[in-house]
Amino acid sequence: MTKSGWIILDKDSGLFSRTAGGRIARMLGTKKFGHIGTLDPMATGVLPIAIGDATKMIPFVEDANASVKEYLFSCIFGFETDTLDITGNEIARDNIVPTPDNVRSATRQLIGKISQIPPIYSAVHVDGQRAHHLARQGRAIDIPARQIEIFELEFMGCNGNSWHFRTRCSRGTYVRALARDIAKICGCLATVDSIRRTYTNGFDIKNAVRLDFLEKVFNNSGNLGENLKPTDFGLGDIPVLNLDDKSAEYYKNGGFIKTGADTGLYRVYTGENFIGIGLVSDGELRPKRTI
Repeated sequence: MTKSGWIILDKDSGLFSRTAGGRIARMLGTKKFGHIGTLDPMATGVLPIAIGDATKMIPFVEDANASVKEYLFSCIFGFETDTLDITGNEIARDNIVPTPDNVRSATRQLIGKISQIPPIYSAVHVDGQRAHHLARQGRAIDIPARQIEIFELEFMGCNGNSWHFRTRCSRGTYVRALARDIAKICGCLATVDSIRRTYTNGFDIKNAVRLDFLEKVFNNSGNLGENLKPTDFGLGDIPVLNLDDKSAEYYKNGGFIKTGADTGLYRVYTGENFIGIGLVSDGELRPKRTI
């Protein structure tokens, strides 16, 4: 029987998010997988991988949490690349390095709800295509600004010519663009040289495992299932409804269950077994997604 659940991956740099998910799924003996929040190949850190039936929970996990993300990132001032990170081609150079006080002032100006223009090398849709596909074709791209929110942004010091920051931000924020905007306020250019995501959608780096560790367990015939979080992991504050066995069977077959619960989404269980997400409406519990 195929295992289902979540692997909280600490993704390595240089690895595409979907490639990482595919390698984990193959080790667990399934083709059915998904992930929350794509990380750039250069970036490292938290990448929640849904395996088997956990893929059905992806939209609910995304909705159940405030979609707050936390990143550690660093940049080098004085030049800019087409991708806004060091994997790209240099397109401008001014060799200007701001003062720490100017940088701190810039970070304060970016806290709150702001408009941000995503990088041209991004997954944003433009005229029905991904922006990065159009950019690689050499097409001129006009990406409209989008509303995001920066909850926290702090300058954490320098290591050589690399300036380090930490941010907590909303879904849709591009860290590469955030570094660009810090530099713009300071009157200069910047390019990101590292990005590490430490938190996303209720998944924390402290619970994450590396791909090489999982492969070592697999190659030594260990139990990869021990690293799976349950299918209902990360569903946040969605309240619980518990059904008896008979009602649960009827519910899983598409039946509506009379209930006095308030209108809204619920995690549905029979005993300790999670059987899906239901919606209470007009005094009835109706299946939204069953396991």
